[in-house]
Amino acid sequence: MSILNEYIEKMKKGWGSIEFESELLKLISEYNKLRNTYLFVYAAAVGKPIPAVPLEQADFYVIHDLLSGKKDLQKVDMYIETPGGSGETAEEIVRFLRNNFDTVSFIVSGEAKSAGTIIVLSGDEILMTETGSLGPIDAQIKIGRSIISAYDYIEWVEEKRKKAEEDGTLNPFDATMVAQITPGELGSVFHALKFAEELVVEWLINYKFKKWTITETRKIPVTEELKKKRAEEIARELTNHSKWRSHGRSIKISGLEEIGLKITRVDNDPKLAEIVYRIQMVCRLLFENTACFKILATQDNKIFRQAVPIGAPIRIPEKPRIDVVEIEQKCPKCGEVYKIYAKLVSNPQIDVDFKKKGFIPFPKNAKIICKCGFEIDLLGIKNQIEIETGRKIIVE
Repeated sequence: MSILNEYIEKMKKGWGSIEFESELLKLISEYNKLRNTYLFVYAAAVGKPIPAVPLEQADFYVIHDLLSGKKDLQKVDMYIETPGGSGETAEEIVRFLRNNFDTVSFIVSGEAKSAGTIIVLSGDEILMTETGSLGPIDAQIKIGRSIISAYDYIEWVEEKRKKAEEDGTLNPFDATMVAQITPGELGSVFHALKFAEELVVEWLINYKFKKWTITETRKIPVTEELKKKRAEEIARELTNHSKWRSHGRSIKISGLEEIGLKITRVDNDPKLAEIVYRIQMVCRLLFENTACFKILATQDNKIFRQAVPIGAPIRIPEKPRIDVVEIEQKCPKCGEVYKIYAKLVSNPQIDVDFKKKGFIPFPKNAKIICKCGFEIDLLGIKNQIEIETGRKIIVE
């Protein structure tokens, strides 16, 4: 039976978010025993349309908080899955890890793109499964209201410059767009791209190549000059978007080995592979069946960031004293609509009247498990009602 089918069967028997969270902590503990290390899981719901999914400064604060008390540890591993994000945050995370632990390794079984790739390249060891992938190195920058690729931005500007030279002019639309670009903005984009490349070169030399003393083929001593040359070649390859064609391109183990990176193949160790694939699957099932969009966890602590639904249709009667509030909550996954009533007074008749109309009472744990299995978190709605009415919801 596949890992997915196994967990689906458990869900049919009543497994929910609580059981999967416990399973994740158990798997982390098993990983630690097998690798004799301390694993930190950082997983984001790649693809969920939530602004906080990419790597951001708030993530660094959590990582710092959960690991800063582990001064007795010498070895830390990080399971990482992210679409990318802030290069500055990536730098802070790596500086913290390298300043506090002797050995830092990274495990990739899903996607670790852009800033995620930059972080991974700071590891003493990079472990990957067959499903894992890194991506081209790039900086994500904010231009106006949008977050875009620094490389794509520079390429677009260069394309317009060449066209203006060839044709002697630009069409009105392009001319309007180019006119909005300031020299300072263009300079900051260029520096952001070089910043990412320089970080990778520095970290490869100081960490990934730290114990590289003899070349594998010719068996000659490895000098600092050779380390620098190899690091620059790798950084140049990973910033070569004309080769990868897309910022979101997935670079698998074979592609990384071709450009000179040594990767530890997780699938060659069946016990390790079993644990890593299960960690990946548990995270994905939590993302798919709950409002969770980011997981930061160790065997001792866990932070699950939730996209709490707000703004669901709520009917609050316009009168001085409100006894009950009606809510219509739609499941984000399947679209099923739930009619809920929230009592603000202890009155059994309210239960009788609303149940006759097909409503269900506000749940004690502020959560509904939909028919499709998705866990709907009502905490945001609960807070909204209590703030607007100035009274507490009563659950009996």
